Amino acid sequence: IDYSIKHPLQNCCLLSNSDRFTSYRLEIIFLLQAASMSSNITEVENDKQDKQDQIDIPIDYSIKHPLQNCWTLWYYENDRSNSWLDNLKEITSFQTVEDFWSLYNHIKLASELRQGCDYSLFKKGVKPMWEDDANRRGGRWLISLDRKNRSNDLDRFWLDIILCLIGEAFENSNEVCGATVNLRPKGDKIGLWTADATNSTALLEIGRKLKERLGLPPKFMIGYQSHKDTMAKSGSVTQNSYTV
Repeated sequence: IDYSIKHPLQNCCLLSNSDRFTSYRLEIIFLLQAASMSSNITEVENDKQDKQDQIDIPIDYSIKHPLQNCWTLWYYENDRSNSWLDNLKEITSFQTVEDFWSLYNHIKLASELRQGCDYSLFKKGVKPMWEDDANRRGGRWLISLDRKNRSNDLDRFWLDIILCLIGEAFENSNEVCGATVNLRPKGDKIGLWTADATNSTALLEIGRKLKERLGLPPKFMIGYQSHKDTMAKSGSVTQNSYTV
């Protein structure tokens, strides 16, 4: 194959650093498309040569595209006969685009989990709990969803947030610890956890970008709550430190 031959796009695209994950996916698509185009050219040439045996062009599927960080998927099982910590299970870790999609395509969607169960995706070495050293001084951006919207929005929001995390979509991605999705009878919640609840500049950038990526309307407000305030709350509602 003559790899010096380039296949032009209809338009020129500029990818910023925040679009690194998108570029990985585009690269995969372009590789497959280029192989397909080369295969089609080969078929035409073979037809011109009295339909000689076609040349198989192998694609090296062993080549994987690394992520900037390694991520771990956690699952919380709502079993009241066990302690909270015993119910928290570490599933697996991944560090490439391909391994993520392999995992995502072989597990249940968030909306298919039982009531009271959770998924959590955190940077490797960080546990999805307030007490973890990486989380104790931080907080979370919280998105609350009505139960009736579970089939429409929950899975889409959860996947979009995962892609923002592993694709390092935020300018302050170093502040991001992970995210959780909780299925509850009164309503579902998705939280994006950050490391420092006092870093207002980073928090607001993350919150605004999160809202933009999810396509939330201006009137849909999301709030940031520090873990310290959540642990010390006296009622059922924690006061928001920031809203966007």
